[in-house]
Amino acid sequence: MKTKNKIILLVISIIVFMFLLITADMIYNFREYGIKSIDDKAHAIAKTVEHSLTSQMVTGVIQERELFLSQLKNIPNIDNIWLSRSQKVVELYGKGLSTEVIKDNVDEEVLKTGEIKKVIDENIFSQSFYRITIPYKATSKGKINCINCHTNASEGDTLGAITIQMSIDGSKEIGIKTITNTIVIALILTIAIIFILNFIISPFLSLFDSIKKVMNKAQKGDYSYRIVGINNKEAEDVSLWINGLLEKLESTLDSIDSKISIFLSANQKNKEKDHLINVKNTVERLSDVYKFRKTIEYDETLEEVYSRLAQVIKEKIGVENFNFFEANTQNGEIALVYKEKEIFCNIFKDGCRADRTNSMIDSTQFKNVCPSCGAHEGKNYFCIPYSISNEFDLIISIYAKDEIEVERFQKEYDYIKDYVDVAKTVIISKKLMKILEKNAQTDVLTNLYNRKFLEDNIKKISAQVNRSGITYGILMIDIDFFKIINDTYGHDIGDNAIKVVTEILTENTRKSDVAIRYGGEEFLILLYNCDDKFVLSVAEKIKLAFSRRDIQTGGTTTIRKTLSIGTSIYPNDSKDLKEAIKYADLALYKAKNSGRNCVVKFVPELKNLQHKSK
Repeated sequence: MKTKNKIILLVISIIVFMFLLITADMIYNFREYGIKSIDDKAHAIAKTVEHSLTSQMVTGVIQERELFLSQLKNIPNIDNIWLSRSQKVVELYGKGLSTEVIKDNVDEEVLKTGEIKKVIDENIFSQSFYRITIPYKATSKGKINCINCHTNASEGDTLGAITIQMSIDGSKEIGIKTITNTIVIALILTIAIIFILNFIISPFLSLFDSIKKVMNKAQKGDYSYRIVGINNKEAEDVSLWINGLLEKLESTLDSIDSKISIFLSANQKNKEKDHLINVKNTVERLSDVYKFRKTIEYDETLEEVYSRLAQVIKEKIGVENFNFFEANTQNGEIALVYKEKEIFCNIFKDGCRADRTNSMIDSTQFKNVCPSCGAHEGKNYFCIPYSISNEFDLIISIYAKDEIEVERFQKEYDYIKDYVDVAKTVIISKKLMKILEKNAQTDVLTNLYNRKFLEDNIKKISAQVNRSGITYGILMIDIDFFKIINDTYGHDIGDNAIKVVTEILTENTRKSDVAIRYGGEEFLILLYNCDDKFVLSVAEKIKLAFSRRDIQTGGTTTIRKTLSIGTSIYPNDSKDLKEAIKYADLALYKAKNSGRNCVVKFVPELKNLQHKSK
């Protein structure tokens, strides 16, 4: 129902209710007023009759009372009037006139109780009357002493009663006329009010209905509806303002949504019908992505960046097991850069289908789609490749434990791309910094770490030793008579000798060990977690292997050279790593002075040895 109809119905209901209330009040008041008037008139007549009869009795003309009583009936609106004697009066004076008899039980009741009795007989469409029976009581007070004449009566005894019956049709007619006039006035007033509402308020009520309809559509996300059909000037102004606001809101929301959406890959999915909610969701996602970007910019290492990306996947996607791999687009190598729980696929052996096809692998679409992961029955997996740069791709491999994780991933996985996209430049930057740092810490000729690497990591190695209680074996290695090689064959052949040493060191050390080109023809090896026996055995193997290796001098000719090696143990020989390296260098100096091509272990006596040119 329209608001206008509701208001008109409400107004009519209020008027009807007020009319009924006023009518009921008028009827009640008219009735009470009429009865009160008749009652007062009846009491006055009764009192008059009482005084007249008493006077007639005192003056001795009581026998003329019948004429008096008959004349009372001629009073307007009095239909009947009669007297009734009590038994005590009858005993003294007889039954009296024919009009002085008890006519009904009402007279009997009044004579018996001495109380006034009223009877009202009301009829809407027939005659109505009012009857009152008033008792006369004996009294010795006042100017006339009733007891003197009524010797058998006592104070307060009922001597008789007068009954007066009067018509109340006049009052009834006045009430009906008044109520009829009131109804007519109320109807005229109602018609006038409805006309005023329709003429003056109707445009505003129509505006309200139109606004309600427009706002109802806007509540459901449809801002295209407008207010139309308004004729009133003031209401039309309001409708123009609201329509203008809706147009601005709709165009602004569309503009914001379309412009922001280019920054988020997931913006076009799971769209709400309400543009306002879409903009809100988009801004929230963009804010989260921006905060992520600002956070990883201040991370020191690439590992920290990957850890934060993993945190996003856990929180946004809600999966528990996933891994990150870097795939080198130049040589095809794949490296694990983040591991959350467990690796199920044979990606290092069989390669990555997602990276090769540059498309997401989804086992829910085709069972055993990937050869590397197909053997793991009961596991649903998803592999998503992301191109980070021309040199490498990032592969995110996700394993879903149940259907709930599958559905959650399929619904939310686009969020990953948003975060990967903003992380690209940071990943490339960290990667580049890592390459630059590695180049700065790597010897160009041998591709071994250089002395700067040792200086940058000496505190880290010392902290590791102090924390875990392990030991490092230190080998200080030098090529014997290296200057002669350069002077005889040239620096190119000297570089060949250094490369051969590099090969020997690589072949005879573990991945956990660190090989450093300390300077010129001198090398430093840090052997991870070992004892004196292991250190000396590695040193002997390196010395022997180099002495048996041919060094190309050009053409088919080769030469062989030897190594001198000094060793020490950190932190057994010294609690200071730099000092332990110095002790290994002193042992090397001892080996040089002991005929070369030998291994010398550091002993405290070597502390006093003066270091001279090798």
